[in-house]
Amino acid sequence: MTENKNDILQGAIFPSMTRFAIPILFSLILQALYGAVDLWMVSQFGTNADVSAVSTGSQTIMIVSGIVTGLSMGITVLLGLSMGERDDTRSANLIGTSIWVFAGVGLILTGILLFAAPTLAVMLNTPKVAFEKTVQYMLICGAGTVFVVAFNVLSSIFCGLGDSNAPLIFVGVACVVNILGDFVLIQLFKLGAMGAAIATIAAQAMSVMFSLFLIRRRLPFAFHKENLRFDRQLALSVIKLGAPIALLRMCNEVSYLIIMGFVNRLGVVASSGVGIAEKLVMFIVLIPTAYMSAISAFVAQNIGAGQLERAKKSLWVGMATAMVIGGVTAYLSFFHGDVLSRLFIEDPEVIYASSEFLKATSMECFLLSIAYSFNGYFNGIQKTAFVMLQGLGAIFLVRIPYAYFASTRPDPALFNIGLSATFAAVFMLIAAAGYYIVRSKKKGQNHFF
Repeated sequence: MTENKNDILQGAIFPSMTRFAIPILFSLILQALYGAVDLWMVSQFGTNADVSAVSTGSQTIMIVSGIVTGLSMGITVLLGLSMGERDDTRSANLIGTSIWVFAGVGLILTGILLFAAPTLAVMLNTPKVAFEKTVQYMLICGAGTVFVVAFNVLSSIFCGLGDSNAPLIFVGVACVVNILGDFVLIQLFKLGAMGAAIATIAAQAMSVMFSLFLIRRRLPFAFHKENLRFDRQLALSVIKLGAPIALLRMCNEVSYLIIMGFVNRLGVVASSGVGIAEKLVMFIVLIPTAYMSAISAFVAQNIGAGQLERAKKSLWVGMATAMVIGGVTAYLSFFHGDVLSRLFIEDPEVIYASSEFLKATSMECFLLSIAYSFNGYFNGIQKTAFVMLQGLGAIFLVRIPYAYFASTRPDPALFNIGLSATFAAVFMLIAAAGYYIVRSKKKGQNHFF
């Protein structure tokens, strides 16, 4: 057990927010590096079929991560509130209950993935040359779902505690394991997409073991065996708060799969190019995602401590910082997408396809720097239902319809298909800003609840 030394509740907001958000950002970058390294290795030492299999198959695994990270937002917010209230007993019981909840979630998701892998590959219009490799990738990653679940849950626990450094440590360990695994399995043993899947799951497993060793030593309160029990009320609270975000994350990842299905009909070059562009976009979007998580934890802890104005100010500080960093990365990806794509592959046709799609979707990042900051605030004040509705509207009213429209033109352009993400981000920003303004103007109502 360690002292709780995070300064979320005191001091100037900007340096406090920065010290908390930057480790989250680096953790997300390292986590995303798994997929990027996998894709780079198969592009260098495998075939276009391997590249297509990893880019398509990894999207299905992102559905699992999306569901778990969304559901575990309930842990982050509720743990943040109890930490702000200095209720150590409730915090310990919340962690114990969450272990049982997500053990069940992991088993269910594992069964679904193992059963549905071939069907998903068909639904995604996977190119015939890459079909078998894609199914293999999905099955191997599906078998290791329990590690993916545990990894994301432990990260959410640390975030709720106000400790963003610990996840960075064990993600770093996992990243090293993944890179070494890719080198051995893909370059030396020539296992292609299968080797990428094995290396990724092995890295997640090592990360979980290391984090379990670390967590007992970094908890700011005592955790005993009696805390490791299922509390029905706490479980319902976690699910009620996290389920809307889980549904949104799942639908968000499914929408990428649907769009990938549209793209796959255009051939293996388009499939590989968009797969590489999506990996790059995944890195770019990590900036607003990191600040969304940081703002959620900041707001929850400060509300728990009764510091309502500090909670509100953290939104604007986090948003301003995210916009500056997000603007720089959006500029680089828009004007230098071909250079970034060349990090993964040398095929000029694939590079062109990737840069065209990236040019359109890179504009999404700057907009999400604002929209996700609002969403982090709404998560922190437990308004996750609005975040869900806003996101579902962007997905099903804007992103998927426009992507389908653009992909069915007589001469479909990847740039136009990519614009679907930008238009969806515009929708999210307008909805979030409008909701914030309406809530702020309601007289006689607590602005936070």
